[in-house]
Amino acid sequence: MEIGIEAINAYSASTFISVREIFKGRGLNLDRFNNLMMKRKSVGLPCEDAVTFGVNAVKPIIDQMSNEEKSRIEMVITSSESGIDFGKSISTYIHDYLSLDRSCRLFEVKQACYGGTAALQMALGYIASNVSPGAKVLVVATDVARAAVKGSYAEPSQGEGAVAMLVSDKPEILEVDLGANGMYSFEVMDTCRPLPDIEAGDSDLSLFSYLNCLENSYRNYADKLEEINFDTTFDYLAFHTPFAGLIKGAHRQMMRKFSDKKGRQIDEDFQTRVQPSLNYCVEVGNVYSATLYLSLCSLIDNVEHQGAGRVGLFSYGSGCSSEFYSGVVSDHSQSVLSKMNIRQHLDNRHELSIEEYDDLMDQNTEWLFGIKDKEVNFSKFSTIYEKQFKGKELLVLKAVDNNYHRKYMWS
Repeated sequence: MEIGIEAINAYSASTFISVREIFKGRGLNLDRFNNLMMKRKSVGLPCEDAVTFGVNAVKPIIDQMSNEEKSRIEMVITSSESGIDFGKSISTYIHDYLSLDRSCRLFEVKQACYGGTAALQMALGYIASNVSPGAKVLVVATDVARAAVKGSYAEPSQGEGAVAMLVSDKPEILEVDLGANGMYSFEVMDTCRPLPDIEAGDSDLSLFSYLNCLENSYRNYADKLEEINFDTTFDYLAFHTPFAGLIKGAHRQMMRKFSDKKGRQIDEDFQTRVQPSLNYCVEVGNVYSATLYLSLCSLIDNVEHQGAGRVGLFSYGSGCSSEFYSGVVSDHSQSVLSKMNIRQHLDNRHELSIEEYDDLMDQNTEWLFGIKDKEVNFSKFSTIYEKQFKGKELLVLKAVDNNYHRKYMWS
């Protein structure tokens, strides 16, 4: 039975700022700029949140489906560390605004940046069980980065957006290797969000945990399977990408431990198997639970040689939980994904100056977790709204009423 991702789409926030502009504006050490390997950081407006990102990522997928196909969506799973309620999940809003069938299971998972993979694996298990032949599951990884500390080196890397995946027995995008999963997890306080406006942690510890989990989740993967070779088993590699510089270092570490290649050969391998997966990540930043799947989108859209190939995927979430698994992209995955026009969406974002960026950051702090009885003041960003949203039928936040119920509208 073939099982995996039938359709996938990524949606980024409507504006961006150059990472170099942040470095200059904050007086950060430009010697560290090249180490990040980041170009742009996506930035949301006050009318954008985890719900709007999720819906706007899913809608192009849903629009291509027949009513009969949509009726087979039996589960909507969201993953996020940007929840809007301690009890009510984002999935309920997404399900409602997409007018999906009410015979549907709705819930949310959370485990930092690993959450998207947890949701995907849960979806795969449901389809593989075949308890409902022909069923589909919608997985939506969506996050908002409003906890960035101004002037920190984490600020330039934090992005906003969502990736939506339709999981079924028709894996047009990625056929997952069922049972080929390596896990490695333990408790560590590398990063956390103890309050809506704080993201705390130890960046050095987080990098160590990431590299430790990559090595050991891969070892667990290889222990379960026969004749696994890091050099030759995978045609491509896609990693959770907090910032692209980390991925270059992680790839180098893995090649030194599990390959005989040296120096230039490692660099060439990086360019061939990994670099295509980074093209979108360096334009958006770390979108937490969606980042690995933004990397997968980038890989499929940007690989030069179309054709079937096995992808090794690594997912990491602070705290921590990690998994190395694999799947096969088909010879038509690229043509299927190209219909989503992800590159066009990224190119059409509005570029911010450092002054506009700071103004938006100040506005966004008014919309932290727990807000109520407040309407979005569109006049504060009217020029951007007119350019990016008006008449485009994108979902935007309109208000939160006195009972904390969030109200949305189509632009």
